[in-house]
Amino acid sequence: MPNDSAAAKITIAPEILARAAARDANVQGKDRRVEPLPEEAWTPEMQVINTDMKTAAGIPQNGYMPEFFAIMLRHPKLFRGHSDLAMVLMGGGALPVRDRELAVLRIGWLSQAPYEWNAHVDMAKRMTNITAEEIERTIIGSTAPGWSAHDAAILRAVEEMISDAMITDETWATLIKSWDEPQLLEFPILVGQYLGVAFLQNSIRARLMPGHVGLSAR
Repeated sequence: MPNDSAAAKITIAPEILARAAARDANVQGKDRRVEPLPEEAWTPEMQVINTDMKTAAGIPQNGYMPEFFAIMLRHPKLFRGHSDLAMVLMGGGALPVRDRELAVLRIGWLSQAPYEWNAHVDMAKRMTNITAEEIERTIIGSTAPGWSAHDAAILRAVEEMISDAMITDETWATLIKSWDEPQLLEFPILVGQYLGVAFLQNSIRARLMPGHVGLSAR
């Protein structure tokens, strides 16, 4: 749970914000590298995949179709596998939604992934009790003041896996106080899944969803 009593005003260093602005410009200021598959070319199987992914992401079925989904439909077998895992992690995962979203926010920021970051800023505020101030703190990460021991361990575990491909004994010892074995097994897979998505979205320069602003979202 959040530890708001210990929270302090976070000041993000100008160079961190400048780097984020440069990434937004690089990803969003150039042409995307793969075009979305036109809807008239979708097969019935592709329609089902699209429905499943909207369900996993909490997007209304009659709502906006993210261009990223339409791009992924150019490789339906890959998108089917991706959507099946997303349905497990987001639709029926063992991890609490708050814990999952804290982790994905940290992944999105460390990857400097405008699409992933903004999408999960929205999801965190819509689906959990994560506040805008806590979202700001995920930019600093596990060392920011105000986290509970458990929240800090989630962020630190993400940082450790991205930097050294494993969770340290100290961080693991904190996580096992709150998580059971299915949750502990799911967490590294979650990190790997969203790290891969960030790599893909950045590399193809996926367009942001309407109303999204990228890495400046809070």
